[in-house]
Amino acid sequence: MLAGELLMTTSALWSVQIAGRLIAGTGGILLSVLMTKMVADWFTGREIATAMAIFVNSWPVGIAISLMLLPWIGARFGLHLVNLAVAGWILIGFGLMAFVYRAPEAAVSLEGERGSLTSETVYAVVAASSIWCLYNLGLSMIFSFGPSMLVERGWSMAAAGSTISIVLWLAAISVPFGGFLADQTKRGEAIIVAGSIAFALLTVLLSRSGHVLPIVIAVGAVCGLPAGAIMSLPARVLERKTRAIGMGIFYTAFYAGSPVGAAIGGKLSTSIGSASAALDFGAVVLLVCPAILWFFRRIVAGQKRLALPST
Repeated sequence: MLAGELLMTTSALWSVQIAGRLIAGTGGILLSVLMTKMVADWFTGREIATAMAIFVNSWPVGIAISLMLLPWIGARFGLHLVNLAVAGWILIGFGLMAFVYRAPEAAVSLEGERGSLTSETVYAVVAASSIWCLYNLGLSMIFSFGPSMLVERGWSMAAAGSTISIVLWLAAISVPFGGFLADQTKRGEAIIVAGSIAFALLTVLLSRSGHVLPIVIAVGAVCGLPAGAIMSLPARVLERKTRAIGMGIFYTAFYAGSPVGAAIGGKLSTSIGSASAALDFGAVVLLVCPAILWFFRRIVAGQKRLALPST
């Protein structure tokens, strides 16, 4: 990430900017896989949903901070300093890894060991990844097409963007709260189902109702609730020695499905002639999440039956 960001500071040429983004993006993907495993190493069997919720919450919080600070830096000091500011954040991450983070003691004894994944475990991880992918697609339809939908209704772009951004700010609260709720109630799956259905219904309502602000607030309060419970699903089927490769599969399926879903949403919006179509598509994919969760539960139940000693 640091190499890509520093490359973008060297030239404003399009090819250099694209190359820098590709390099930085590759680093970001690798970090996503590794840091998810690190969180799971610490919290599997403990407050895993809360920990994962706090972890994934870094995404909307980071975007919110960037949206506040980077345009101001760019307006006052230019794009060059924007890139340097992002590089500074990355260096802070280096410092945290070097001086703050430490691996859990149990991980030391497994160093050098390699585990193998069964086909059932792979299916379960892909199912969990599909839920995470569809959930994020539903969320991205709000951010990507919500402002355009409001502009179609006569809103200014500034007002539309500011209103939809409320979802992001409230998600920063609802994501960790949902993880905490899942751990305290031990009903993570129920939170995934209820949260996905409520999120879908509110998305449909947003695309059709004129009462935008209260619906946007409700979306922000609800949309983050399933996140921690969803991200805790892989830890239920992955052992510590298979967690790295398992999370690699998890994110491979996630990153493979995300651009396809986003393209479908954009195509629907263009063909129908309204951004509301993309929001409706987001609602549909959210309603698929409980069905995939049912499939995930069947796999886990089958694994538990096989693990029972024969009598």
